[in-house]
Amino acid sequence: MQFWEEEAPKAVVPVPDDIVDLAFTLRCRQIPVDHGYALSRALQQALPWMRDDERVAVHQIHVASSQNGWERPSQGSEQLLQLSRRTKLLLRLPVERVDDARKLAGRVLDIGGYPLTVGEGSTRPLSKLTTIFARYVVSAAGDDEAQFLANMARELDTLGIRVKKALCGRPNLLATGEQPVCTRSLLLADLNADDSLRLQRVGLGSHRKMGCGIFVPHKGIDPVNKQQED
Repeated sequence: MQFWEEEAPKAVVPVPDDIVDLAFTLRCRQIPVDHGYALSRALQQALPWMRDDERVAVHQIHVASSQNGWERPSQGSEQLLQLSRRTKLLLRLPVERVDDARKLAGRVLDIGGYPLTVGEGSTRPLSKLTTIFARYVVSAAGDDEAQFLANMARELDTLGIRVKKALCGRPNLLATGEQPVCTRSLLLADLNADDSLRLQRVGLGSHRKMGCGIFVPHKGIDPVNKQQED
């Protein structure tokens, strides 16, 4: 004799298609490691409508931490990233802006004195993974890890998102045209799919056109400081 109760099937969470990532191929040998501000300015000069659309975010350009004996340098405008043919330029934007943004194809952007030629773009949907990661989230200057995580928990609470697991990285300064912006990386785990998608859609904090507060899927909870460099 046995008692056997099957688990109820989990509800399928649809991925909203109103916000997508638009990934462009590019031709560029190298750019500054700290290029968020220069990239943001170059894109807004090429696409002036971006300035007033708060829904648009710009991913910073990232490469593997090591390749063919090359090691990713530490943060700093004087340090350079070596780009490969697989490196992409990504914008997160409303689907109705995709055709407008595709006009970047063929443009040459000046990224801190280094020319970057934009290729063709293709769209990518957001992810239903429930562990997500932001390389840069704006932090109050002087906040330690506990203060930063407490502030993030309060901001997430205003979005109706309860934090179960969160890890942050060390402080990291990003250059701007004025004062540098203090940031930390942030990993959130064990979210539900709805909350993960909501946070990917709306982001967290300010300076999203410089690559801050943009969450991407993450497949594990390895130490954030290591993953921040991948």
